Amino acid sequence: MDEKQATPGKAAPASDAPQAEPPRKGGVRHLAGLLPRLTKTALGKRGFAEGGIVADWPAIVGPELAAVSLPERLAFPQGARRDGILHVRVAGSLALELQHLEPVVIERINGYFGYRAVARLRIRQGPIPRPRARGTPAAAPLDPVAARAVDSAVAEIADPGLRAALAGLGRALRGRKA
Repeated sequence: MDEKQATPGKAAPASDAPQAEPPRKGGVRHLAGLLPRLTKTALGKRGFAEGGIVADWPAIVGPELAAVSLPERLAFPQGARRDGILHVRVAGSLALELQHLEPVVIERINGYFGYRAVARLRIRQGPIPRPRARGTPAAAPLDPVAARAVDSAVAEIADPGLRAALAGLGRALRGRKA
């Protein structure tokens, strides 16, 4: 038997040739695949076993209804994971409209889950937090002296798009300090 051949029960001798690395299990992943694991703890406290109902609310109920409503929590009967009550906050007088649309909304939610997860809605009137639109400034406008300082700091940048983006960033950062 040759020295380099392995005998049963013994490992093969190490060779001088470099060994190929095993394929990596990590790599680039889509955020949508990681979202349930990331949001499980925070949303689980509110009865949402899956963060998808909050993230996909506009797709479930439609953009018009999603703009004026927000799911707050999902409460199931003790020891059960079906026939729950979905608590929904609705802006102003549109609560009456949602009450009339309740059967349709429940059907869409249960279709999303794939089983009868929600039996009824509990509607609460209240303000709905609005996400800021892209490009909307987060801070109050700067005083003229600070605005001139930002403009002079980016004045030498040749690319107008980059100059405008950096000026906006500078204004936002200066506005937060004030």
